[in-house]
Amino acid sequence: MAENENAQPQETPAQDAAQEAQPVFQLQRCYLKDASLEMPHAPEILLEPQQSAPQVDIQFEVSQRVLGNDLFDVTVRGTVTVTAGEKTVILVEGKQSGIFAIRGIPADGLQHVTNVLCPSMVYPYLRANIADLMTRANLPPVHMPEVNFEVLYQQRLAQAQAEMAAQQQPANS
Repeated sequence: MAENENAQPQETPAQDAAQEAQPVFQLQRCYLKDASLEMPHAPEILLEPQQSAPQVDIQFEVSQRVLGNDLFDVTVRGTVTVTAGEKTVILVEGKQSGIFAIRGIPADGLQHVTNVLCPSMVYPYLRANIADLMTRANLPPVHMPEVNFEVLYQQRLAQAQAEMAAQQQPANS
């Protein structure tokens, strides 16, 4: 027998093209892009008895950037501000990013992936990092809430459509 039993089957150009056409969505790396913590009225505010419960404000946003070669950088920024009366107890901000390999997905699907799926994967890391920063400042952590990025994306789409309709209406009047 002259056949090599361990020989690998040769891929044909059609098989190569089929593999290229397969959609790809993969997290390559998740990293903490930026973090800051400010306690502008410390240590005095920590020593004062508080008359009421502190107020907590949580804000976040999602941004994307094309890196090229089917790579996308998706960042979720979160800001937690805790105030007591008129004074800020703590201000914590973090930017958690992920580098994603994405290809073979149509443009409308790509928008959904970068605005919903990618932030959903990155956000838990941001939540943990912000809670950790607050704990390291020797304050009780504020746990950022779970976020439904699908609902937020649909709200942004509806708002953009309403703005376009409002801009077109005066032109038609």
